Amino acid sequence: MRSTSDTIAAIGLAVGGALGMLGTFVASDALRETLWTIDGVGVVVAAAILTMKYQRLGNDLVAAGFLTFLAGESLLLAGNAAGLQASVSSYVGGISLWAAGLVMVSAQATFALWMRLTAFVSALVFVVSAAMILWGAPLLPTSAPLPAAGYPFLVLTFIGWIWTIAKSGR
Repeated sequence: MRSTSDTIAAIGLAVGGALGMLGTFVASDALRETLWTIDGVGVVVAAAILTMKYQRLGNDLVAAGFLTFLAGESLLLAGNAAGLQASVSSYVGGISLWAAGLVMVSAQATFALWMRLTAFVSALVFVVSAAMILWGAPLLPTSAPLPAAGYPFLVLTFIGWIWTIAKSGR
């Protein structure tokens, strides 16, 4: 039987993945900021629950990875209302922590290989994007191909985490 916290975590990841992707493609600044704020809250709640879940299971590296991912998402959430250009500094910090968290969560064989690979690909895209921004590239959170190429891999990772939560509740 799936616990209430597992259900909330799965919903947070689903809302975060869907609204995060949608927000990347909308033209309205206000709508994007709203979607990304809701997305961020969902992901923070999910990551907090998953931190506790994996810590209780004794998987400290995965728990610490979710906590690191939560810290990154919090930085992104803090920059939403500032708009795309003004949020770049918190964005660099956020995606850097996302990358570190994704690597930590995926370093052990806790999740299926395909989930770990999608996490590593998104982490790589985010690290390269952060480095480019730090070295002066005029990238925004919506810039393509980087960093936008990392978002589908992140959402696939979220889908895998949701699948793992659903599978563990049977």
